[in-house]
Amino acid sequence: MLPVDATLADLLKEPERKPRLLVVDDQPTNIQVLYRVFADDCQVFMATSGEQALHTAREEAPDVILLDVMMPDMDGYEVCRQLKQDSATRDIPILFVTAHHEAQEEARGLACGAVDFITKPIHPAVVRARVHTHLTLKRQTDVLKRLVFIDALTHVFNRRYFDERLTDEWGRAQRTGKPLCLILIDVDFFKQFNDMNGHQRGDDALRQVAHALKAATLRPGDVVCRYGGEEFACLLPNTDLDGALQVAQRMKLAVRELAIAHTASGVAEVLTISAGLAVRPPASDRDAAALVALADAQLYRAKAEGRARVCHAVLD
Repeated sequence: MLPVDATLADLLKEPERKPRLLVVDDQPTNIQVLYRVFADDCQVFMATSGEQALHTAREEAPDVILLDVMMPDMDGYEVCRQLKQDSATRDIPILFVTAHHEAQEEARGLACGAVDFITKPIHPAVVRARVHTHLTLKRQTDVLKRLVFIDALTHVFNRRYFDERLTDEWGRAQRTGKPLCLILIDVDFFKQFNDMNGHQRGDDALRQVAHALKAATLRPGDVVCRYGGEEFACLLPNTDLDGALQVAQRMKLAVRELAIAHTASGVAEVLTISAGLAVRPPASDRDAAALVALADAQLYRAKAEGRARVCHAVLD
């Protein structure tokens, strides 16, 4: 039997990747100084303007941002303000790096959302210690936030997380012109399974199904959530129709290979799933609700056509 805590353990363990640090300064020499300080410990991204900083922060999702205050096109305060207004970037800790020592400047930076102030010229040991502190706090905060979004039964993400992530990924797809796919999944004849086997075995089956669905996704950005009851949802950012169909078919096979006996099923001797897949093409001008509605319609179609299958459509 699959360990029911496997997915929760995955969420709580430390990330294997290096921390991601964004350094923003209009002077390349200043960036190089900070790059040398953090190159061994962090994956360092660089931006030399406010607009570039906003774009990089949205696309690369850094763990911490070191932000210069004085820049010609957009100063650091405005960059910070815009980052804090965007749901995709508002939780990234921002440390201002500036030659200003005035208390009112520091107060202004903290008021617009920064967590710390570092004065130039920098002292490598000091700036490294401060960044390390905020990386540690960020990791702890991320774990606590993720626990709020975990389904208590299956230990995958819950509906609340799905709703927030869908909004974020839809906005990202609109900005980048990349496709976005949604798979809605239903466990076939699950009421009959519960009636025959009892709710305790039903709960155990849902945990195993959730683990199998999660294991069928291959990228860290792919998200599996419990949508409600015996329904699950999978978001696949930057994935076209062919790629999403491969994931859906892997999911269907993975659940069947669990070999959970289901003699009351009308489609197989083991537990199976039906799936509805919807794709947002790069040029779509529809909204996120339309993607959910289309995936739901395809799931209904999969059930109507005999279950244990995947049906799909592309959003117009």
